[in-house]
Amino acid sequence: MVVLVFVGLVFVAHLYLWHRMVRSTTRRGRVRTGLTWGLAGLLLLVVLTFAGMRLEMFQWLAWPGYLWIAIMFYLVIALVLLEIPRLVAWLALVRGRAAVSSPVAVARPVTVPASDISDISGFEQVSGVEPSPGGDAMSRRLFLGRTTAAVAGVGALGTVGYGISVALGDPVIEPVKVTLPGLDTRLSGLRFAVVSDIHLGPLTGKAHTERIVRMINGLRADVVAIVGDLVDGSVAELGPLARPLQSLESRYGAYFVTGNHEYYTRNGPGEWVEELDRLGVRSLRNERVEIRHQGGVLDLAGVNDLNGATANDGPDFDKALGGRDASRSTVLLAHQPVQVSQAARYGVDLQLSGHTHGGQLVPFNLVVPLQQPVVSGLATVDGVQVYVTRGAGFWGPPVRVGAPPEITLLELRS
Repeated sequence: MVVLVFVGLVFVAHLYLWHRMVRSTTRRGRVRTGLTWGLAGLLLLVVLTFAGMRLEMFQWLAWPGYLWIAIMFYLVIALVLLEIPRLVAWLALVRGRAAVSSPVAVARPVTVPASDISDISGFEQVSGVEPSPGGDAMSRRLFLGRTTAAVAGVGALGTVGYGISVALGDPVIEPVKVTLPGLDTRLSGLRFAVVSDIHLGPLTGKAHTERIVRMINGLRADVVAIVGDLVDGSVAELGPLARPLQSLESRYGAYFVTGNHEYYTRNGPGEWVEELDRLGVRSLRNERVEIRHQGGVLDLAGVNDLNGATANDGPDFDKALGGRDASRSTVLLAHQPVQVSQAARYGVDLQLSGHTHGGQLVPFNLVVPLQQPVVSGLATVDGVQVYVTRGAGFWGPPVRVGAPPEITLLELRS
């Protein structure tokens, strides 16, 4: 059902683009036919790209396919926003044409000397020639169509170009201080480097991981928390890209919980849990560990992503949080912010999440709240503080607009 809805939306988007970018800018003929087939090819490219990424096939389609998706997205937005100005301009042109129209003056008879007739031989009509009304309307339609398409095209390409530079650039270091009322004063100042949604895949190279590791190490954090969606493929395909994670540095270790994309990989998350363990990153699979700092103790727990439920590997909050010492503060790693509703039942003090990418592409940030209680940043939900990081990578198009990649340096305060 999800696949059918996606294909349907993509088809409607391309149909709208054909109407505004092809039909409204061309006359019938070879040019329109060629552009129509070209747009149909781009529609097929989108479908093959998504199918190929899920099946780990046709990886070479990733760059052109995902870039077109981003351009298509912003073309549709730009054209929709231009519908009202386009209508206003059309009405103005029509009214302007009507205002300047006037009856054709009747010419008085003029006597032409017979001697001059030979001088105008072959000239069939001197006055009364009017342009074709249909041709005039066509010219106005084409002018508006081409102007609208040009403005939308420049806007979309400029936005995508900017978004690529942001997505492929350095993540922003976001310093955040979180006060936990019940925190042992000896734990005050404990620092977490939080990163999520790295999304190692066909569009990222080893340098992407190396940069993230280098930036995390520069923070000199006490704990590193990787909150899901590390990969978009199998260990066989992406193992070399994950290898720099073995160089992560922190006082009390690096920890990982699964995200939804770990369950989309060909072999599931199990092989990545083993690979990360070999790289020195511990996976918290519905379990908790003690972080001892300056004589104080903090419970650090982690639960599996909601998508694991379809593979009998879903979150188990009772296993991760049940029976713990209630006098200790607890930090929970859970990929999706919406999981806080269950965490609240176990008295969790702080939940660290990702998943949303901060929307990644404006205006998706306005849509995320339909599914998740927090888009990005720090908020309180059901009495539990939740910090949602925007993620250090990207999914799909290598484009970020209005939501730059992020690595969070989070400090606990009593």
